[in-house]
Parts: sequence; C-alpha cells; structure tokens
Amino acid sequence: MQPLRENYCGIYSLMLTPYFSDRSIDYKTYEAYAEWQAQQGVQHLFAVCGSSEMSSLSLEERLALARLTVRHKGKTTVVATANMEYGLEAQIEEVKRMSDTGVDGLVFTTMGMGDRGDELVEHISKLAAHTDLPLFMYEFPGRQPHLISGETYGKLVRECGILGIKDTTCTLEGIGAKIENKGDSCVIQANMPYLYEAFRLGSRGVMATPTSCGGAFFTRFYDAFVEKKDLALAKRRFHEITLLDHAIDSGFNNSAKYLVQLQGIKSFQPINRGGAALSPARLESLRSFHDWCVANGLME
Repeated sequence: MQPLRENYCGIYSLMLTPYFSDRSIDYKTYEAYAEWQAQQGVQHLFAVCGSSEMSSLSLEERLALARLTVRHKGKTTVVATANMEYGLEAQIEEVKRMSDTGVDGLVFTTMGMGDRGDELVEHISKLAAHTDLPLFMYEFPGRQPHLISGETYGKLVRECGILGIKDTTCTLEGIGAKIENKGDSCVIQANMPYLYEAFRLGSRGVMATPTSCGGAFFTRFYDAFVEKKDLALAKRRFHEITLLDHAIDSGFNNSAKYLVQLQGIKSFQPINRGGAALSPARLESLRSFHDWCVANGLME
C-alpha cells in the first residue's frame, strides 16, 4: 500500500468500542473486531472517532484503542482523532502522544470553532507543528458549532497541510463548497443520502457510520464508481448502502454493534456508555436485515 500521504482518499471504516456489562472496554473483542474490519477490503481504519464514543473515553483509553488498531490493521492504514482534550497545551500533548501510538495519520476536530475560521486555522496550525504525520479535519458534531465554510477549509489545506476532511454538513451545498476549495486534498463523505451525488461532484472518500459494520458495502461501491467507472453498478451499490444506513439509523451505535455480532464477533455486546439498549423488536428487525443480506451475498 502507498504511504497515507499519497493515498488519502478511499474508505475509512469507523471503529466501534466494545464494552463489558460494567461498561469497561472489552479490549480482547476490540482486537478481533479490528482484524475483522481490516478484512473488509477498506483502505483505512478510523480509530477514536464519534462512533467510537470518543467523548466518553479517557485519553488513556483513546491511546490504547489507537495502539490496538495499529497492531491489528492488516494492510490498511490507521488515523485517529488527536485533539479531544480541552486547552491548547493539553491538545499539544495529546497530539504528541497520539503520534507515538503508531497511527498513520491524525484527525483534528473543529472543536466548536466552526464559525471562527481564522481562529480555527491558527489553532490547527499550532497543533500541526507538533507532528509530522498526515493531517485531516473532522466536523465533529459533539463540539458545536462544528461546520466550517469552503473558504475556511481551503485555508486549512493551504496553510496547515490538511489532506482531507470528514464533511458533516449533510448538504450538497456544503460538500460542493469544500470540493471547490479542496486543492489536492480529499473531501470525505459522511452523509449517505448524498453519497452518490457527492462522488459525482468530486468527493473521493467515505467516513460514515455504516462503515462500522459494513465496510464491504463501501468497497464494492468505491470499486464500481472509481475503479470500474460503472455508474449503473455504482448506483445499485449505493442503494444497498442506503438500506444498511436505514437499518442502523435507529439506536446507533448499538445497532451497528449487533450487526457486527451477527457477522461473527460473537462477544461484541450491543451496549454503549450512554446506557441505551435495543428492544427485542429492534434486535429482531436487525436479525431479519442480516439474514436478507446473507441471502443476497452482501454480508457474512
């Protein structure tokens, strides 16, 4: 595989965090899950992300998950969020420590500065000075305001060396504005209803919740659209992704965890630190969806 700096488009599978019943992290299950994710054919793994429940993880837990992802990444590359601590000095230390885990790239959230473009660029520039790793941005909804303009994104690319962004505007206008200002970076899609149209506009990456339990759906789409340039096949693959997106929408991320369990990681419990649980009817619905996918060659 090419170094991440030269190959930063493609599919980034988001990593979930498994827990025991007491909500401590089940690291053994995480190792099996990381290996399973790497075998889905995706180019990258995104450790320590929103789907990982990073806001409820300590710094030590985030670093441990990043190290384990690297250890079990197979032929993929690994990126991880590196600025969840509060305050510049704490984030600089986090950047240094996350860089030392062996990850191939760092992801910076907009940290509630989405509406303060120049201040955000200055802040990210200060963080970037403390690592030599490839850098990405993430409009993380957990710290609002999180959305940035296309103009601000262009400045981040030019002045901070940002190679890509996980766009969460969920609008074609927002996606298009970043594509217009992307330079040689990659606009990475998180919104599934606009996935196909975003790729037609020029998006060439995916960081989306359904990758947490269905990376192979996205490798099939990416291969059809980018490699084969078969738009009819890509549209069918997009429709399959839409079904997966709808299947996990209610009760995410427990819904995705249950689909991972059904696909072979039996110890992955559908629980999170937020305390939410899936109803018996919801579990049955997910089982039915899984059975349909298996019957149609879409899942294991």
